[in-house]
Amino acid sequence: MTSVLKSVGRQLRAVWMLLLVGVVLSIASPVFLTSTNLLNVGLATSVVALLAIGQTYVIVLAEIDLSVGAVLGFSSVVTALVLRDHGLLPALAAGIGVGAAAGLVNGLLVTRTRMPSFIATLAMMSILSGLTLQLTDGNPVGVDDYGFQGIGQDYLAGIPLPVWLMVAGYVVFGVLLARTGFGRFVYATGDNLEAARLSGIRTQRVKVLAFVISGLLAALGGFILTARLSTAEPTAGTGLELESIAAVIIGGTSLAGGRGKLLGTLIGALVLGVIDNGMNLLDVSPFLQSVVKGVVILLAVFLDRNVDGLRAMVAWRKPPRPSEPAAPETVLAPAAHHTP
Repeated sequence: MTSVLKSVGRQLRAVWMLLLVGVVLSIASPVFLTSTNLLNVGLATSVVALLAIGQTYVIVLAEIDLSVGAVLGFSSVVTALVLRDHGLLPALAAGIGVGAAAGLVNGLLVTRTRMPSFIATLAMMSILSGLTLQLTDGNPVGVDDYGFQGIGQDYLAGIPLPVWLMVAGYVVFGVLLARTGFGRFVYATGDNLEAARLSGIRTQRVKVLAFVISGLLAALGGFILTARLSTAEPTAGTGLELESIAAVIIGGTSLAGGRGKLLGTLIGALVLGVIDNGMNLLDVSPFLQSVVKGVVILLAVFLDRNVDGLRAMVAWRKPPRPSEPAAPETVLAPAAHHTP
């Protein structure tokens, strides 16, 4: 019960952070609360939010995936190249296949070679970034297929399609994480790897599937970004891995593994999106924007690691009640000695 309350507390901290930023920006800029601007926030957040879903699975397992930005860029370029020569369906299949394959390799490197996920995914990031630049000679690849462009540019019921895709992703993978046996295996493996293994959970398979999910969602984010820009940029995913990790941390997922909810991750992604949007509205320098986001991440991690100590420091303690006078003790008289 205590762990559940702590998990809810972490998510509530993200909610309060989102509300606080929203209130400040609504006062600072009258444009912030307009429906058009809020839709723009959702649209701009959708890609990072999708990457953060897969990142949540990986971090709950006490691992990390630094390759999601490079996977996004590589799958985007592959999709655009196949789209140009073979059409829409083969292009979508190629992009999804590239994302899943990258996640599979990451998972196998972590589980089979016992390589730290930080090193394995860092190497994958470098490899895929180089391959992307090699395929394109560093030049963007144009996309002129209207069917594909609709993924990032169409509206449904007045809401951008990427926002619907983001919501659908959180519903599907949120149910998978919270309501299925696989989700329970993810939490158990992240909480105590050896205990999970001894209880019969195939922990290696769980980790591989989590990395595959991360790669698939990176490819989907690549579809959205490429469709929005009508161009596959070789460097499109640069820095998005850090954004996705930040969203997960702000959302309350523990870097130590075993704890985290996708609802908190969605709120964390929205916090970052609102901050970006607000600073653009206020014409804040792009250099200072990075500073502000760094401070927000530090604050979120500080609160996560020190909230119990802070609560103890600021807790109001009631004065001790005066002790009641103790009841007088009954002293037993020594037994009389009878002389014979």
